[in-house]
This record gives sequence, structure tokens and C-alpha cells, in this order.
Amino acid sequence: MEPTVIVLIVVVVVLVIALGVAGALLSRRRRSERLQERYGSEYDRTLAETGDPRETEARLVEREKRHRSLDVRDLRPEERDRFDASWVEIQRGFVDDPVHAVRQADVLVVEIMRTRGYPVDDFEQRAEDISVEHPDVVAHYREARAVRDATEHGRADTEQQRHAVTSYRSLVEALLGHDTRHGDPHAGDPHSNGRHRTHRSTTEEPTR
Repeated sequence: MEPTVIVLIVVVVVLVIALGVAGALLSRRRRSERLQERYGSEYDRTLAETGDPRETEARLVEREKRHRSLDVRDLRPEERDRFDASWVEIQRGFVDDPVHAVRQADVLVVEIMRTRGYPVDDFEQRAEDISVEHPDVVAHYREARAVRDATEHGRADTEQQRHAVTSYRSLVEALLGHDTRHGDPHAGDPHSNGRHRTHRSTTEEPTR
């Protein structure tokens, strides 16, 4: 084989390898950008936990695979109405017993998730499953749960409990199908007074 032909073959092989590497790097970059954009603060939290972007992204991709394997369904109208009514009662009850309201808000979230088909035995797994479908509210769930745990040990004041209930609200809205974040900049915001919404269960702010 002539030297010129050998050189050409080598050049072609090098170019093919270079293109393959460039394609792989571009694909990885796009995946990284997609995950960062989709998960936001949950991406940052996982990165702080792992200290490694590759491990972080692998975990998030694994969450998505797991979520696809779940048999999660939408609520039936009568189920949604029942949970709506329970949520209204929780918010009303905050005035007289904020500790009980926080506890019941946490219980309600688990009940809704169980009814929809989510596994509910482990909090961290629940949070990860929620993050796939509702990455914008999972941080509220983690914050609310932390206050709920502090409440059980007498380490949370009424203002923290109020914030926890409004944080639970954003998750309840999402799980019930009342999440309007795509057209409403206030949806899912635990500090919003909710007066722009039409659902009665989302218009009441716990007060004391």
C-alpha cells in the first residue's frame, strides 16, 4: 500500500475518532444543560451531596428511569374533591392548632401520593419521585418536612409552621393537578396569598 494512501487512512480514522469524541462531549453537555434547567435547585442540592457533576447527573437520570417504571395515575374527580376538602380543613385548623396542621399536611401529602400510586414508605424516595414530575416544588416539600420534624421535637415556632403549611400547599396543588405554574408566576410560591386562584383549597392562607 502506498504511503499516501496510508496517510489518508490515518487522517480519516483520526477525523472519525475526533468527530465521535466531539459528538459525545456535545451530547453530554446538552444532557447536563437539560438536567440543570429541569431540576434547578434540586440539581444544586444533589451536586452538593455528591460533589461530582457526573454522579449528580447519573442519579437524576436514574430517578427519571425509576419514575417511568411507576404506575402513577391521575386522581379521579371524587378523590380530588375529597383531598381538596381535607386541605381546606387543615388550613382552617392552623389557627387553633398549628402543630396538628403541620402534621396533618404531611399526612395528606402521603395519602395523595399513595392514592396516585407512588411508593410512600421512605421520605427521601418520595421526594426524589416528586422531583421528576414537579422539580419546582420538591424544595418546598423538603423545607416543610424539616419543619415538621422540628415540630415533633418542639423546635419550631408558629411562623416556621405557617411557612411549612404554605410550603405543603404548593405540593398539594401540584399533586392534585392544580399546578398552574406555566401560566402563573405565583403558582407554587409558598409566600403567595393565592387570591388570584379559583380553587377554594388554594385561596386560604393559614393565619394566627
